[in-house]
Amino acid sequence: MLFGKKISFDANDFDAVVSACIAGNSQAQRHLYKQFFGYSKSICLRYTSTTEEAEEVLNEGFLKVFNNLGKYDSTHPFKAWLRTIMVNTAISYYRKHKKHSEDVISLEDAPYPKFEEDVISQITADEILELIQRIKPVYKNVFLLYVVDGYNHREIADLLQINEATVRSHYVRARARLQHLIKQYYPNLFPSDWAVKTFRGNEN
Repeated sequence: MLFGKKISFDANDFDAVVSACIAGNSQAQRHLYKQFFGYSKSICLRYTSTTEEAEEVLNEGFLKVFNNLGKYDSTHPFKAWLRTIMVNTAISYYRKHKKHSEDVISLEDAPYPKFEEDVISQITADEILELIQRIKPVYKNVFLLYVVDGYNHREIADLLQINEATVRSHYVRARARLQHLIKQYYPNLFPSDWAVKTFRGNEN
């Protein structure tokens, strides 16, 4: 049970904290929750559209963490294990609530200019993540899974329950949409003749 029993543990010994959590130690569970709250919420915010959705995913994710702590292999980094649970929970939430509402093609599906790697390298990670939130979730999630969380296309296809070719297509569209947003919000990063050169290049 989450936040159940009250028994002693050493807060400075991570393995002891985990063992106490498995035993139902409420203080250990609170300690673990607070220690990884910020890290976990940042993951949930990336994959959701609102703070309320992120909190739903966060709470469900931590329930899964505490219910499955007995399966955690202490020879591997805890953060990596936790991240996997949070990402999977966020994707499950997306599939349940968003998937079928995004099948309609919109103007955002139109082709965009060629992606310029040197441009994206000139803005910070936080600025990039802020722009990514403006991309349709169906594309955004593929981009985040691949670029930020290191999943390959096959793994993403399995998570989102779509085929691998669709994953690749969504990734290309996400990259293009991201550059479009960078062009919109950071026009100073592009040369004045960028648009002309890019569109002419795409015609070849």
